[in-house]
Amino acid sequence: MAAFSSAFLNQSLFTLDTKCHHSSSTPNFFCTLPTTSFPFLSFRTRRHRFNSTITESLKENIGRVTKTWGDFTSLNYWVVRDYYRLVELVNSFEPRVQKLSDEQLTAKTAEFRRRLGKGETLADIQAEAFAVVREAAKRKLGMRHFDVQIIGGAVLNDGSIAEMKTGEGKTLVSTLAAYLNALTGEGVHVVTVNDYLAQRDAEWMGRVHRFLGLSVGLIQRGMKSEERRSNYRCDITYTNNSELGFDYLRDNLAGNSAQLVMRWPKPFHFAIVDEVDSVLIDEGRNPLLISGEASKDAARYPVAAKVAELLIRGLHYNIELKDNSVELIEEGINLAEMALETNDLWDENDPWARFVMNALKAKEFYRQDVQYIVKNGKALIINELTGRVEEKRRWSEGIHQAVEAKEGLQIQADSVVVAQITYQSLFKLYPKLSGMTGTAKTEEKEFLKMFQMPVIEVPTNMPNIRNDLPIQAFATARGKWEYVREEIINMFRVGRPVLVGTTSVENSEYLSSLLRESMIPHNVLNARPKYAAREAQTVAQAGRKYAITISTNMAGRGTDIILGGNPKMLAKEVIEDSILSHMSHDIPDIDFEEPKSQKVLSKMKIGPSSLAMLSKTALMAKYVSKSENKNWTYEKAKSVISESIEMSQSVGLDELERLVEEQSEMYPLGPCIALAYLSVLKDCEAYCFNEGMEVKRLGGLHVIGTSLHESRRIDNQLRGRAGRQGDPGSTRFMVSLQDEMFQKFNFDTEWAVNLISRITNDEDVPIEGDTIVRQLLSLQVSAEKYFFNIRKSLVEFDEVLEVQRKHVYDLRQLIITGDPESCSHHIFQYMQAVVDEIVLENVNPLKHPNSWNLNKLLKEFIAISWKILDESSTGITAESLLQSLVNVHEMSDVDINDFRFSNLPQPPNAFRGIRKKASSLKRWLAICSDDSLKDGRYRITVNLLRKYLGDLLITSYMNVVQESGYTEEYVKEIERTVLVKSLDSFWRDHLVNMNRLNSAVNVRSFGHRDPLEEYKIDGCRFFISMLSATRRLTVEALLSHWSTPMESQEVYAD
Repeated sequence: MAAFSSAFLNQSLFTLDTKCHHSSSTPNFFCTLPTTSFPFLSFRTRRHRFNSTITESLKENIGRVTKTWGDFTSLNYWVVRDYYRLVELVNSFEPRVQKLSDEQLTAKTAEFRRRLGKGETLADIQAEAFAVVREAAKRKLGMRHFDVQIIGGAVLNDGSIAEMKTGEGKTLVSTLAAYLNALTGEGVHVVTVNDYLAQRDAEWMGRVHRFLGLSVGLIQRGMKSEERRSNYRCDITYTNNSELGFDYLRDNLAGNSAQLVMRWPKPFHFAIVDEVDSVLIDEGRNPLLISGEASKDAARYPVAAKVAELLIRGLHYNIELKDNSVELIEEGINLAEMALETNDLWDENDPWARFVMNALKAKEFYRQDVQYIVKNGKALIINELTGRVEEKRRWSEGIHQAVEAKEGLQIQADSVVVAQITYQSLFKLYPKLSGMTGTAKTEEKEFLKMFQMPVIEVPTNMPNIRNDLPIQAFATARGKWEYVREEIINMFRVGRPVLVGTTSVENSEYLSSLLRESMIPHNVLNARPKYAAREAQTVAQAGRKYAITISTNMAGRGTDIILGGNPKMLAKEVIEDSILSHMSHDIPDIDFEEPKSQKVLSKMKIGPSSLAMLSKTALMAKYVSKSENKNWTYEKAKSVISESIEMSQSVGLDELERLVEEQSEMYPLGPCIALAYLSVLKDCEAYCFNEGMEVKRLGGLHVIGTSLHESRRIDNQLRGRAGRQGDPGSTRFMVSLQDEMFQKFNFDTEWAVNLISRITNDEDVPIEGDTIVRQLLSLQVSAEKYFFNIRKSLVEFDEVLEVQRKHVYDLRQLIITGDPESCSHHIFQYMQAVVDEIVLENVNPLKHPNSWNLNKLLKEFIAISWKILDESSTGITAESLLQSLVNVHEMSDVDINDFRFSNLPQPPNAFRGIRKKASSLKRWLAICSDDSLKDGRYRITVNLLRKYLGDLLITSYMNVVQESGYTEEYVKEIERTVLVKSLDSFWRDHLVNMNRLNSAVNVRSFGHRDPLEEYKIDGCRFFISMLSATRRLTVEALLSHWSTPMESQEVYAD
């Protein structure tokens, strides 16, 4: 009996799903296994079921106790408990704040700023400020911050990451910390992941900030510099991560201060990053690049693509899926060289290797409808994490051109990097940084290590009752997709809404075809334009009864799926359907497909009063369009409707009715649309509430994941779509051992296939249980560690470039925004540095001057000085210089303010005035404190020579400039232009060299050398050389210009 129990318990780890028996009313289908497979199952079935029930109950209770004890002993529990003291303080302010009038509430902002000006800190006013924001949100949005949302705001203000589950109101939480930190007047950035969310939040949450007297800005793609500059100077600016990064890079490519758009010299103060894990981790592998056209080798890409078609994997080349690398073997090299009629693929004069390798990568790793789609003759990248098309983004290093060649598209010019930065480096520029997301705890160590940002789990306002069903594992992809279809069919029969998450456009459309075969109406949401255009409407309907939504990760973030439907979105659809056709006949030619699920979704019932308002508004829209010659475009008409809906949220009902009545003779279309929207919204809210209650009784939203992602965090994002704000819901992940993740990382899944084969003869039948889940999650953790190491390596390598970039960008901003004196100061520093390099290369402070290479020194100095030196200065000989050096060395003391070599020409007396004399003295102090010069007997003599030649060059330059007759403003503009252009030119070349070095140092690991250390050493050497070359080119260009100023107008040329 003991043996039997042991055997049975081992087997009960797995529940075998079959298609022989299933109920249409439940997602779990179980079948008793054939007794031929497990003979012992025929004994004492009832007793086994009873024991099984007890076992499950014990497991559940033990799990609950363990979780409760774990929560109690966790650091997070005590941190959150401490925040409740702030909550109590905020609540104590609430009765007083509620009694304030609108004007008094708005005046609180000025009061807080006065208190800060008198020395109080943000911590001193935090509780009262939060109470003010809570009251403002209640009055303007009809939303009052829950206590847990107050905790979330405090976490953000403390520079931490607030992990809040989906539907807990992160957007509203951000208003607390944004308002408090905006009181300092230094600007707050609220960063989202796309333009839509930035615009939505600026309009929605901006009502609270504007009501309290703060200015709110919005940065969107396509904005002009003037608009950007104005919006960045607002108290709170909403933007997305890419626009923020590119604005920073573009500002550091600006030619003058008038082109800057950010708040210089301190563009960064405090940022709240929405979906912070997506921005700092998921996007962490992709640096932001601004590129310029460089290569003229476009014709090589199509040829290389043809060669790649000839080569066969395994015979001519090998691939590594994990890091997308290709290795040509001897047979492949020979065939490629034969096809290209070259003797060496790596010939520097006729290089083909890079093009062939890229063509092979495009063939093997870049698939249409997975990594990209083809639209209007262009290959557009699909963001694998969001599922959205990124039209402005291109793969670098020739990959995008190789993909274009593979698809037979027009090849766009290759590019060279002119500015780059990673998101990690960008957000490290903020003195104070915070973030919010629904899934960050699994990456807490990474956030702590790289950004010193702890992750605080904020409690949910309502208990989470979502049921996460066990993962089901299949041996084949065919079996997985069949079971996905069966589960969708069963849910559809019950009426439960279903959201299916897929990893690519290809998979979403394959599943769509399976459902069409089964006559199941559904919606598809992926990167294809015909689907992406209706993203907001599709997500709004995804929680309705009978709604089936197949989506890539597009539906995963930024929007809530509300059970019963989103009343605001439904009301807006009703308004647009009713009046849009009357406002514009310019309907865009979109490849549009009506959502299939509309056929089964119950029709929205509009009340009589709403129908009357819609009819009146439609007639008015038609009349205004015709009589007043309002030739609205389709987009303009939609914009008018959106503005009217915005008006309905910011203007009271009585005020709208007054406007309609007062302007009746002027046909007030905007207020009429706003009133119609409010009336329809009331009907929609009642309808969605009733349908939502029905969906809750059925079990809520059911989420199906069709593959494990490379991170548990992304899987949790998909799970988080169900069970928002205490709603019921369930999730199920179905995984095939043929999924891309297992193939990509060469995971050993043979054990699982053998296990399935032992348990059942049917490979299409899944297994589920603790053992399989643990094994699959361990594989997923291995993938997480791999990508963490990639990001860690990227950050470590970028830290080297980060120091260099900060030095260059700080110097550049100082030149652009500094006063004229600072610009001249840089010029004089550069001249002295060039002189120092010439001197130090030809002297030795340990030896007598007669052993110095004075002839070469004078030759180089006169060459760099062009024609600005007078005849006496250019006539200096090595003999006279040697005699002067010996005489100076024998002198007991020297007056540096009146120093001169006895038998050499004296520098012109240009150091007149206190500031110029002070500048000269500072240069002398810098020379004396230079540690690069060896300490020797003749050190002081060398320093005096450096001072003399530096003074000679600088004063001669100052005299030539003065004699030119140009105004001081013109002279300073020439100097500023030369400084900036020289710096930009060498920095651009330096970026290219650093990128090449980054690729090259990995090879050195084969010689047992640390690639990172090699990169640091060589990168430092490259940077020193770049700065030296920049100084020399700047000095040469300026001296050349002022020696023949009328012939040097090319200074202004690009």
